[in-house]
Amino acid sequence: MEPPTLRKAGSKQEEAFGVQPRRVADLGTVPSLRRSNSSLRKVRRSQNLFGNSEKQESLSSWIPENIKKKECMYFVESSKLSDAGKVVCECGYTRQQHLEEATRPHTWQGKDWDPKKHVQEMPTDAFGDIVFTGLGQKVGKYVRLSQDTPPSVIYHLMTQYWGLDVPNLLISVTGGAKDFNMKPRLKSVFRRGLVKVAQTTGAWIITGGSHAGVMKQVGEAVRDFTLSSSHNEGEVVTVGVATWGTVHNREDLIHPSGGFPAEYIMDEEGQGHLTCLDSNHSHFILVDDGTHGRYGVEIPLRTRLEKFISEQTKERGGVAIKIPIVCVVLEGGPGTLHTIYNAITNGTPCVVVEGSGRVADVIAQVAGLPISEVTISRIQQKLSVFFQEVFETLTESRIAEWTKKIQDIVRRRQLLTIFREGKDGQQDVDVAILQALLKASRSHDHFGHENWDHQLKLAVAWNRVDIARSEIFTDERQWKPSELHPVMTAALISNKPEFVKLFLENGVRLKEFVTWDTLLYLYQNLDPSCLFHSKLQKVLAEEPERPVCAPPAPRVQMHHVAQVLRELLGDFTQPLYPRPRTGDRPRLLLPVPNIKLNVQGVSLRSLYKRSPGHVAFTMDPVRDLLIWAIIQNRRELAEIIWAQSQDCIAAALACSKILKELSKEEEDTDSLEEMLALADEYEHRAIGVFTECHRKDEDRAQKLLTRVSEAWGKTTCLQLALEAKDMKFVSHGGVQAFLTKVWWGQLCVDNGLWRVIVCMLAFPLLYTGLISFRERRLQAGPGLPRVRAFFNAPVVIFHLNILSYFAFLCLFAYVLMVDFQPTPSCCEYLIYFWLFSLVCEELRQLFYDPDEFGLMKMALLYFSDFWNKLDIGAILLFIAGLTCRLIPALLYPGRIILSLDFIMFCLRLMHIFTISKTLGPKIIIVKRMMKDVFFFLFLLAVWVVSFGVAKQAILIHNESRVDWIFRGVVYQSYLTIFGQMPAYIDGVNFSLDQCSPNGTDPYKPKCPESDAVRHEPAFPEWLTVILLCLYLLFTNILLLNLLIAMFNYTFQQVQEHTDQIWKFQRHDLIEEYQGRPPAPPPFILLSHLHLFIKRVVLKIPARRRKQLKSKLEKNEEAALLSWEIYLKESYLQNQQYQQKQRPEQKIQDIGNKVSTMVDLLEMESLKRSGSMEQRLASLEEQVAQTSRALHWVMKALRDGGFGSEEGIPAPGP
Repeated sequence: MEPPTLRKAGSKQEEAFGVQPRRVADLGTVPSLRRSNSSLRKVRRSQNLFGNSEKQESLSSWIPENIKKKECMYFVESSKLSDAGKVVCECGYTRQQHLEEATRPHTWQGKDWDPKKHVQEMPTDAFGDIVFTGLGQKVGKYVRLSQDTPPSVIYHLMTQYWGLDVPNLLISVTGGAKDFNMKPRLKSVFRRGLVKVAQTTGAWIITGGSHAGVMKQVGEAVRDFTLSSSHNEGEVVTVGVATWGTVHNREDLIHPSGGFPAEYIMDEEGQGHLTCLDSNHSHFILVDDGTHGRYGVEIPLRTRLEKFISEQTKERGGVAIKIPIVCVVLEGGPGTLHTIYNAITNGTPCVVVEGSGRVADVIAQVAGLPISEVTISRIQQKLSVFFQEVFETLTESRIAEWTKKIQDIVRRRQLLTIFREGKDGQQDVDVAILQALLKASRSHDHFGHENWDHQLKLAVAWNRVDIARSEIFTDERQWKPSELHPVMTAALISNKPEFVKLFLENGVRLKEFVTWDTLLYLYQNLDPSCLFHSKLQKVLAEEPERPVCAPPAPRVQMHHVAQVLRELLGDFTQPLYPRPRTGDRPRLLLPVPNIKLNVQGVSLRSLYKRSPGHVAFTMDPVRDLLIWAIIQNRRELAEIIWAQSQDCIAAALACSKILKELSKEEEDTDSLEEMLALADEYEHRAIGVFTECHRKDEDRAQKLLTRVSEAWGKTTCLQLALEAKDMKFVSHGGVQAFLTKVWWGQLCVDNGLWRVIVCMLAFPLLYTGLISFRERRLQAGPGLPRVRAFFNAPVVIFHLNILSYFAFLCLFAYVLMVDFQPTPSCCEYLIYFWLFSLVCEELRQLFYDPDEFGLMKMALLYFSDFWNKLDIGAILLFIAGLTCRLIPALLYPGRIILSLDFIMFCLRLMHIFTISKTLGPKIIIVKRMMKDVFFFLFLLAVWVVSFGVAKQAILIHNESRVDWIFRGVVYQSYLTIFGQMPAYIDGVNFSLDQCSPNGTDPYKPKCPESDAVRHEPAFPEWLTVILLCLYLLFTNILLLNLLIAMFNYTFQQVQEHTDQIWKFQRHDLIEEYQGRPPAPPPFILLSHLHLFIKRVVLKIPARRRKQLKSKLEKNEEAALLSWEIYLKESYLQNQQYQQKQRPEQKIQDIGNKVSTMVDLLEMESLKRSGSMEQRLASLEEQVAQTSRALHWVMKALRDGGFGSEEGIPAPGP
């Protein structure tokens, strides 16, 4: 309802933007608002709960310097009194609320009060954080400022000091300032749609800020959203622009140094004709003109602020747009009509909600009519329906003025949108708002392609792909793929995967879209918060400065990116992007950082409009975009791009590798978990596609494993999986079948192991057909190729080496225990020769470099393996023992060293047993448990040393022998855990014959503290017994059981994945013996001699066995990749089907269908009720016309002399 003053004809105190009418309120409710030390009220501050002290200090210093308030400097008694009967000034404030100098006599005495002269600006005293008492701890921002404050200053405050993001859209809500009734469903639809459009597009909502009328509706909509949304959905920015002089309880907001926070009390019962601020708004701009109780002061400033914001340009993702503005109208009176008229005149689109009442409904009723039918009589008729209370007070001139404004509003239909619930297919206010903006963009400012381009950029900025699908990508407009390239770039940078998917569906081809310049532009616009960005900056920091004479080039180059990617993928890959040669001109032809895609006219299509000779396309654009998305951990975007990839298994494994490497350096726990989860997801995708391939054709699937991928640095899928430690992929049945095939060489895998061993011992049996081969030529061919194929099989080489190694250990043990002479025997010389062959083999493994990694890389790879370290340690220890052994004086120490070395050679057997499916997993468990023991020893050492030192100090006085100190402190304490109690701990077995009183006997411990006369122990036996009991309690019961629990946990944890771990580690052994010479030590020296002649003398380069890495012909590779793509599509379709079959998805689909049915039924009900209302209204109008016609007939008959005036009935209303 509007206040009575609004409904008086000719009244100028009208609401606009949803503000209250001007009134002189009861000043008794606003005591002493002026800046006076005696009148300022202090409120409690909770700075430990809110804000940052540095930001508060910065705000407290900046605002008083740049933002002012208004003060009345001359008290002139008004003829009007306040509601409480007090004398007030023309400004509306009492004498007590003025500054002292305003009430003193001065030069203005006797003159009329003039706000331009008698109101002055001074630093504001009300700003900071605001908390509404009793409504939780939600903190808002507020400021009191002069009506003459420049909008640029306000905008700077909002974006820089209040920390608001620049909006993508400005929604100005206007309408009735008093509470009004709306249909429940319309209210729900309006609230939901308004908040949805603000939240999805990143908009600011601007209202009048008070807790009444349309502002209250907006506030409650924000409140409902806040209560029902999650924390991640963000906050809806709702800015209330209100008049300072009409705010009830505003004295609580006055804090000269800033309120952090100021506590505001909403008192609707005692507000009188003032208004309370709405608690659901997030920011308040309180406009001050130095008066009290006068409404509408903020309207000019709000208009200027909205205009200023709408002229600002926001750039994101390479697209710069001027911030669009839309006016949403609910209900309202004459002031609202004036606001709509001004908005339409200034080119601002308006959305009028039909059914909200008064002006909104009047405009909605006539919006679809031709201008000629929008007449004064029709408007008068509508006013009589929607303005029943004030209709009688409206004059003809007033109605004519309103009719003229409504005609002008309706005439610009492209700026006017009527939201009719349940009509014209409209269901949501958010769609209506965005459609209104798009419709407005089709004005005379934009023509043809530029118009459509402008609309698409708006949709991208709002992140509303539904609007783009329904309003832009229609049959009315056919888009060329090249026209979508700029907005495709913007969608990628802004992380809007739905738009990327939409553009791909509408013809964008990545091979044409991704050029070197585009890719470089994407990397220059990486998310600064991602880890890859910081790694790239480190690489740039290490880059030497360019000479002055060199041509200018962008700071980031693709070879920098390739350097970081190689760190992530591993040195086994080649750089993905080559380093430019000296003298090459930069690839990028335009200064990209200054490029903007300006929707206001100048577009950045020049980035894609180059001559054919200058456009450089990348080798694999899908790979490039996939890497760019993965390094920023953008799941949805990467999923869309991966679905377009060709080499999809390698791509998925490479993504897994990159994410796992990035996660090692990621400090944020949430990001780390997301990266690991995404890496696991891509490993499962690789498994899924490979499973489809393996089901169709095992041989072609195995080719995918070993095919050299040029796009991924000349590596293979198998190598990527191994480097990424993708155990699930490597343990896949297809991969294991391939490894088994490699393990058996050219032999059939179904040959029994006993057959292999028998043929190893008696190779003439190969001619009998005991061993079967995969190739028919070997099975039926001559004997020599069979022998060669048999002894070149890794399984045969492995077992020959096992037999050789066991023979070496037996011979070594025999020499150490039986035949260790001062002069080396023949057996010992044989050991030296044998060991020399082992050393040569280790050197061969170290220098064998078929992939040309270089000596340093090969050395790092070699020493990264634990078993190689053990081999080197055993060899070095053997050399040390041999050196001592050859020196007569050190013969015995040499034997000791060699004995210890024998232990290390025996431990090497564990690596040999890893090939066993039974022993291999157990060895893995033992290795994990060794780590548990290592950490357990730290805990045990604390108790052993503490108890040992205490026991030694209590029992023994000044023991100087280091060896006996070690025995007493460590050795005896350690043995106590296993039940060997110290002899003198309780004095029962005390005997001076078993110890040395002075500690001089090197074979006896020093005697404990004792009585020399009575020959009894003098130490406190009760104390040592208590210490022993506590020590045994903690070590035997607590620590040992802790160790058992740790072993049990490790066993359970590893046991679940033991099979995967064993299958993963099995590859290393297979690869080692697949490239090993067939002869076992010591006969392997012949192979080494042959290799030396071949490599060093004849200079023949090393080549990797084709079974683990093969380069295919182009035609064969193209056919293989096409087959892989086909099966990838099958995998994706299968995944979609499984997703639909999940119970959760089915329940969600059923719920969506039920909701749709309910909406359709409600819409149908609304249409029926609306149709009924229209028919009733038409019937009423016809009855009224019939009544008037009958009255005219009766009057004509009476004038003609028929009948008398006494019996004429009066016409109906």
